[in-house]
Amino acid sequence: MANNTPVNKKDLQEIILQAPKGMPVLVLNLLLMIIAIFLFTRGIIMVSTGGNIVLGVLAIIVGALYAFVAGPIIFCGLKVLKPNEALVLTLFGKYYGTLKGEGFYFVHPFAAAVNPVAEKTTTARTSGSFSAPARQPGQLPNRKISLKTSTLNNDKQKINDLLGNPIEIGIVVIWRVVNTAKAVFNVDDYLEYLSIQSDSALRDIVRKYPYDTSSEDNSEKTLRGSSQSVANELKQKIQEKVEVAGLEILEVGITHLAYAPEIAAAMLQRQQASAIIDARQMIVEGAVSMVEMALNKLSENEIVELDEERKAAMVSNLLVVLCGNRDAQPVINSGTLY
Repeated sequence: MANNTPVNKKDLQEIILQAPKGMPVLVLNLLLMIIAIFLFTRGIIMVSTGGNIVLGVLAIIVGALYAFVAGPIIFCGLKVLKPNEALVLTLFGKYYGTLKGEGFYFVHPFAAAVNPVAEKTTTARTSGSFSAPARQPGQLPNRKISLKTSTLNNDKQKINDLLGNPIEIGIVVIWRVVNTAKAVFNVDDYLEYLSIQSDSALRDIVRKYPYDTSSEDNSEKTLRGSSQSVANELKQKIQEKVEVAGLEILEVGITHLAYAPEIAAAMLQRQQASAIIDARQMIVEGAVSMVEMALNKLSENEIVELDEERKAAMVSNLLVVLCGNRDAQPVINSGTLY
């Protein structure tokens, strides 16, 4: 019924059970239990009527053992699985195998399903929120392991970036179980393990990059400007950490990224100042270009001859007009410049 391949404790591998279908076993067991009950009753009748006592006692014993002991025990081996569910089974303390695939199966009646996560309640969770909630207090544990794609939405964390600025960042991790044996036997709680390792990887990666850069070098990686690259690096880092738990990280995304409240106002002022400087620089460059164009046109068309002093005065007036925040107020000069 099970593959007897030895389990390497150093690198625990899944043993996929090739279990028979449960419906034939169910029908056969019901028929045998009916026969056993019939034998039990016939044995009682034979003993009570003074017939063959030895045969009657034998019928009573066989019928009672199967009808009330063996039959119910066989029912314990019937397992039902839905799509994307698995059962990790142990037999007398040893890893027996993993039952996968939707359907109705029969396994060894004494094989017990193991899932440490099923024993956890909602009050036992310490970090992160999962797409599938933990067992409520008073609810019977479900020892089946879900193979579906799940999400982990970790709480926002306050971490210092490369420049020492405190920032708040939150991530969502898309994951699934790919090795049920490792998930059950290598770690105590693979959900909690994933959450803690995600926090650790996030701190390692965030400390390598600044939140933003004020330089014109766009090749430098930043948390704000290179979020996809940072997310890919996070995915690789988390995958390395949770490999021992038999988990596969499908995707990692940044859901929240901002300066911490204590420095958010100061950083906003710095950004505003940087924006004002950039705008002024653009205005000055445009004004100088326009002044140069005006002087060249006046000289080319021979509209007026200007000496150096008059050129300086004209440049000064044009720059004031072009770079000022308010509309220029013309002053009419009825005399000369001298």
